[in-house]
Amino acid sequence: MSSERVNFGSKLGIILATAGSAVGLGNIWRFPYLTGENGGAAFLLIYLISIFLLGIPAMAAEFAVGRYGKANAARSYLRIGGKRAWAAVGILGVLTSIIILGFYAVVAGWCLQYLFAAATGALSGSPADVNAYFQSLTTNPVEPILWALVIILLTHYIVTNGIRKGIERASKLLMPLLFILLVVLTVVACSLPGAEEGVRFFLMPDFSAINSTTFFDALGQAFFSLSLGTACLCTYASYFKDDTKLVNSALQIALLDTLIALLAGLVIFPAAFSVGISPNSGPSLVFLTLPQVFQRVMPAVPLVGVIMSIGFYFLLVLAALTSTISMHEIGTAFFREELKLSRRKAALVQTSLVSMLAVACSLSVGAVGGLKVMGLSLLDFCNELTGEVLLPMGALLTCLLVGWGIPRSIIRSQLTNCGALVSRSTDVVIFMIRYVCPVCILLVFIHQLGVI
Repeated sequence: MSSERVNFGSKLGIILATAGSAVGLGNIWRFPYLTGENGGAAFLLIYLISIFLLGIPAMAAEFAVGRYGKANAARSYLRIGGKRAWAAVGILGVLTSIIILGFYAVVAGWCLQYLFAAATGALSGSPADVNAYFQSLTTNPVEPILWALVIILLTHYIVTNGIRKGIERASKLLMPLLFILLVVLTVVACSLPGAEEGVRFFLMPDFSAINSTTFFDALGQAFFSLSLGTACLCTYASYFKDDTKLVNSALQIALLDTLIALLAGLVIFPAAFSVGISPNSGPSLVFLTLPQVFQRVMPAVPLVGVIMSIGFYFLLVLAALTSTISMHEIGTAFFREELKLSRRKAALVQTSLVSMLAVACSLSVGAVGGLKVMGLSLLDFCNELTGEVLLPMGALLTCLLVGWGIPRSIIRSQLTNCGALVSRSTDVVIFMIRYVCPVCILLVFIHQLGVI
């Protein structure tokens, strides 16, 4: 079926679509709160080093698998590994993508609801009122499900239109819009009274704040931010043209993904410091803390507060969509090729599975308290299962396969486009894939399990 596959239409399309798969709530939500919890700029510095140590080589490894296989994740791993056992890595990625998309759509739905709430002024009131609003939303048995389904159906529509007319076209619209919106919000946030303190916190390192947790959190954020281990990079690379420069593409995507995270920090920290709210509020940052930030800005500068509130939650929705599209495509490609379905029918299978899981995850948060696994709500369990087990496992197996399980000539051929590219960096990247990436991923994996 490789001859029937459509490639991305342009280099820009490749970069924006693949960067879109990495850019998501992890950049605009997870990165800022981890930075706040780990001392600001000191964490940022270690994160940037982690991107180069782990992110770029591991991305290149997944790209090599996908372009070599030119098929869905399971078939690509089978083709490059040469043994049926390696197909399990691709199937693991498909399963992981379904689970992630199931609970991710619920959180994205919350963002969509908050966008409407910001536009209508429903997020006003005391901190207790903001907390009550969030609790009311998440425990409602109907409303969050509807918002999640809106996200899933919009994603379904884009994916069913194919690679060029659907995913690439949407990425060329969503990614520039996301970037422009981030730049506008950054300018507005950094113009607030007292914002300088937030900028210093974010950009001036305090090395006394560094500890072992800082290193592991930075490695983990680099790992999750670039969507390593989900098979989306492998799936997208199967649509790359033969002359696509894999290492260059990985570098460009990593830089774009990091730039988005940096801009998000320059929105959140100056705004938080300008109204005297702590930057280390943790996972509650987006839904409980930031509404209070925007609300405190409004009395002093009403128009700025409204722009920031609406713009920020619109930004979250855009970021969520760029990720849900890539997650959906992983399963769609798998079902289309393995079950020999049309793209529309394959996407419908993926949408149906994800929708059922999203409904269950939404209900598990409060409406149906019995939907628990190992004492956690189904949504929290899916989050921890994928983040702490499935993603590190998939990325580790990929690096072991590419670094040790196949002839070195194959990975060298992929990274040099069959010898057409001459670069000293090729040997460095192969060394990183073989030695550095497995160690880094294993450390993250062990840390996530609480062993170290």
